[in-house]
Amino acid sequence: MVARAQDRSYRSLSGLERTASTSRVLNLAAVASQNVGDAEYESAPFFKASSLNGAVIIKHRLRADEQYIFEAAKRISTKVIIPFERTDLGLGGRSLFVGQRGWQEMLYQLRGSSEDEARDISLLEALDELPSLDPFLLREHLKRRDFKIANCYFAISPADLERMQRFVSGEISKLVDLAYGGGKGGSPNANISKLVSLLLSGQDDTRLEPLRLTLGLEGENFREGIFSWKGFLYYKWVLNSLWPELREVLAELSEIKVVGPRDYEMMNQVKDVGARVNQAILGQVRKVRTTLQVYDDAFAELTQAGNPMAFRNFLLKSPEMFITLGERTGMVSHIASFWRYRFPKGRPLKVELDELFDILQDFHQGLGEDDDHKAKPPEGSDTEIPDPANAEAVSRAVG
Repeated sequence: MVARAQDRSYRSLSGLERTASTSRVLNLAAVASQNVGDAEYESAPFFKASSLNGAVIIKHRLRADEQYIFEAAKRISTKVIIPFERTDLGLGGRSLFVGQRGWQEMLYQLRGSSEDEARDISLLEALDELPSLDPFLLREHLKRRDFKIANCYFAISPADLERMQRFVSGEISKLVDLAYGGGKGGSPNANISKLVSLLLSGQDDTRLEPLRLTLGLEGENFREGIFSWKGFLYYKWVLNSLWPELREVLAELSEIKVVGPRDYEMMNQVKDVGARVNQAILGQVRKVRTTLQVYDDAFAELTQAGNPMAFRNFLLKSPEMFITLGERTGMVSHIASFWRYRFPKGRPLKVELDELFDILQDFHQGLGEDDDHKAKPPEGSDTEIPDPANAEAVSRAVG
């Protein structure tokens, strides 16, 4: 077996020092270093305890040997890491999982203070409710929970927000005719823009009353349904943006060059895991598309067939589907962002064999069971799924 390379900083806590937040990571330590002296940051911190406000929050896929610390089995947990030194994450830190046995007592010791403890506990529990830490959904979710937090914690660029607004406008334009009477009382474009702004505002507004009446929903069912609908729209937009990045990852897996010592046994393992990763990525994309198709079908029933009950029923069931959708989208999003972080564009695609094995093994574990061996898009899907024969890409790279 080849000797393992010593430098794995990109895989350790120290590797996060150069990154901000992703769908799997909320790096409060990085936010702290980037916003020193910022008035909004100082007045509206994420956590009230300063120790927590320099933490790294991770959506962690639980391993089999970690399940015993929870009362009930779960797949994804929220991990809180408090660095020993927030300016040098390479020194490591102390950690806990939200919801593990005795976690609040552990948190009390890590916080170092009882001031505003209930607020920070509630915030962690709110984070644990989400399937991922996508900044947009994180911001909207915490707004609904009435947490006042500075915008710098939610790394959504103005350009991304503008692109999403355009995407949502295209998605819901037909709904305006039903809920707001098309051009009555203003131009259709003005009504579309108004509805999009209201949906993305994250706040209750009486101007959404025509939409509520159209859907026949009341109170919390309406609020939860609207948030989950917003989540479906967000993940649909994410997938449209993410798929080209995933295709680049799949293509680069066929181009990457293994350097350094080679071990025959590990080469075979890399070939096997690489093929499984390829299939699992395609399988997760297929599952995401299938779930999004449920939304598309229900929305078509509302806007094309004039059947609001179908979309109403979808909204009532959407919070549960939203959790699964977020987990699956987060899995493939993490792969795309980590791969590009490890192999920046313009840099040579070279890696030692044991490092490539580690990366692929992590990807495979994070993607879960790849029980879909033939990844095909659902009927009517406009997302191109490459031929599963591409699963041999890694075999060519190390062969």
